[in-house]
Amino acid sequence: MEWMIDTINVEEIKDAIEYMPIVGVTSNPSIVKAISPKNFFDHMREIRNIIGKERSLHIQVISKECEGMVKEAHRILEEIDDQVYIKIPVSYEGVKAIKILKSEGHHVTATAVYDLMQAYMALAAGADYLAPYVNRMGNLGNDPFELIDQLQTRIITDQYDCKIIAASFKSVQQVREAFNHGAEAITAPVAILKQIFKNPNIEKAIDDFNHDWYSTYGEGKGICDL
Repeated sequence: MEWMIDTINVEEIKDAIEYMPIVGVTSNPSIVKAISPKNFFDHMREIRNIIGKERSLHIQVISKECEGMVKEAHRILEEIDDQVYIKIPVSYEGVKAIKILKSEGHHVTATAVYDLMQAYMALAAGADYLAPYVNRMGNLGNDPFELIDQLQTRIITDQYDCKIIAASFKSVQQVREAFNHGAEAITAPVAILKQIFKNPNIEKAIDDFNHDWYSTYGEGKGICDL
């Protein structure tokens, strides 16, 4: 089970990796726009320095044609490092780009997955991660969790070396369902992941435990004060 965060906000990233078991950072052009860094490559290098090589960094190309995608991928790898996962939308041109980049030995995250056959194409092309868009698929009246379940069955049956990284979330429930239906990884905004801990029963339980402790040993007298 892999938890990743969908952001390039440096302060969010620092906070998230300090408190949660975050193993990667993902981005796309819309997420970049939200921050609008003056120098894109400087900003992404700063993120790499923050998260280290032990966590994955996923950066998306913007070209629509294969030649441009591959060229942009090479520039990203040159500017950051050769461990970056290049995010390629699974279009007709994108599948060709995935094949080329994998033949060169690079990491690829296939993104903008809305359809099972589309996912199968990217899987056969050699993608390391497949990113189905959970909330966006649901908004179109499709069942993203059925796709995840069927895709995971195919990965296991044919023994592909690939992981599902579910994306596009609007609720904690969607994250839970993605994991429960077979996704090995998710990437979500930090704000959604923090909602996991907003259950008032958690705070009540902690407060009740503290009350019982202090009523036994005295107010303000913690374990380290014994």
